[in-house]
Amino acid sequence: MQDGSNRAMGQGRANSERQGRISASLRRLLGGDGLRARALRGTAFTFFGFGAQQFLRLLLNLVLTRLLFPEAFGLMALVMVVLTGLQMLSDTGINPSIVQSKRGDDPGFLKTAWSLQIGRGFLLWLLTLALAVPMARFYDQPQLAALLPVAGFATVIQGLQSMRLATANRHIALGRLTMMELGSQTLGILVTILLAWWLQSVWALVIGTLIGITIKTMMSHLMLSGHQDRLGWDRAAFWEIFHFGKYIFIGSMAGFLINNADRAVLGKFISIGELGIYNIGFFMASIPFIVSNQLGARVLMPIYAKTPPREGPANRHKVRLARVMLTTALIGLGLVLASIGDWLIKLLYEPEYALAGPIMVLLSLTYLPTLAFNAYANLLLASGKSRNFTIYLVVLGALQLTLLILLVREYGILGAAIAPGLAALLVYPLTAWLAHRERGWDPLLDLGFMIVIALGVAGVLSLHDTAISEVLNGLGG
Repeated sequence: MQDGSNRAMGQGRANSERQGRISASLRRLLGGDGLRARALRGTAFTFFGFGAQQFLRLLLNLVLTRLLFPEAFGLMALVMVVLTGLQMLSDTGINPSIVQSKRGDDPGFLKTAWSLQIGRGFLLWLLTLALAVPMARFYDQPQLAALLPVAGFATVIQGLQSMRLATANRHIALGRLTMMELGSQTLGILVTILLAWWLQSVWALVIGTLIGITIKTMMSHLMLSGHQDRLGWDRAAFWEIFHFGKYIFIGSMAGFLINNADRAVLGKFISIGELGIYNIGFFMASIPFIVSNQLGARVLMPIYAKTPPREGPANRHKVRLARVMLTTALIGLGLVLASIGDWLIKLLYEPEYALAGPIMVLLSLTYLPTLAFNAYANLLLASGKSRNFTIYLVVLGALQLTLLILLVREYGILGAAIAPGLAALLVYPLTAWLAHRERGWDPLLDLGFMIVIALGVAGVLSLHDTAISEVLNGLGG
């Protein structure tokens, strides 16, 4: 008995010591101030923040689909396409320039960046006013003439956001930033739901968006620490931002086509109600793609900037490990969403939105190649050679737009779902060549990702062949 008791006590002490060592290792791993610790914390905060944000967006979506009609979501989709287009067509890369510049913490640099950001916001609003009537006529939606000028004022409010948002990304200090974004989103959602219940129209979405952006702008000044925002002008800082951003400007035009051309093109070929249903499926399927962009900007780009692959095998090992962990998780998430998409939409939404389910399945699958190769875009941008980044985006955007126009005219929504994935595959040789120039191309890892994707796509399609037929027969096919 005594021997058994001693053995049990010894085993208990061993387990306790083992747990203590694991806890100490985790504290050393996550609690330090090194690049690895900050990257891991940044990844954790990004995943947590994104998960919470998507949950809140889903909650808002579910409530609004019971208060509003599909046409409201279609109209708002067109509003956001126009506003996003204007923002991306005028993007000068202010935030990325702060992240990658050696002067990113210099007050003179930040004052100049803030002044440029404010001026850009007012310019975008004036452009929105000028385009409101032409866009209403182009899409044959008269309400756009009134909706766009009001919604466009969001660009002015966004222009006033603090430069502390960019410096937090620069230093991968994302804890308070994540809390701020969640707080502003929660308040904005509550206001939007109240407005939808009261107004019963698309105006609830427009006004709610404005209020949410206003809350975030105020919080960016009140909650984040760092340089005090002031108007100012530093000629050297302006020219650095300009030279870095001149290619970003062109690349953002292509980025608009990559991220929004499907809804812009579909708006001409399907009804506004069908576009609203498509937008529901897009919202659910785009989750891995959005988190990929957030992780790229907040985690991968700073890692690439601080440990350039061209500077040695140790750096290449670090970025490879980061890419394996992040990309594997994103591809897995995409396959899960594709597998449950049809069932999930039927469970969560009213029957009139049922066709958003197969749309979600197809879009989840078509984003998988983009998820596999998205890290290379961050590599090109972090290297400071925005020209190469722009070449990549322009070719990808032009190819995707061409495919969208051809496939949507022939296959409707099915064509819109196929185009992004096909474009990512066709542009891969260029992607690989540009990444190879920075010593960051990893063909074996890419091959592994594509094998996993091919097997996953085959499995999901075998489960959802009937649902895909519904897209062909039910919407725009």
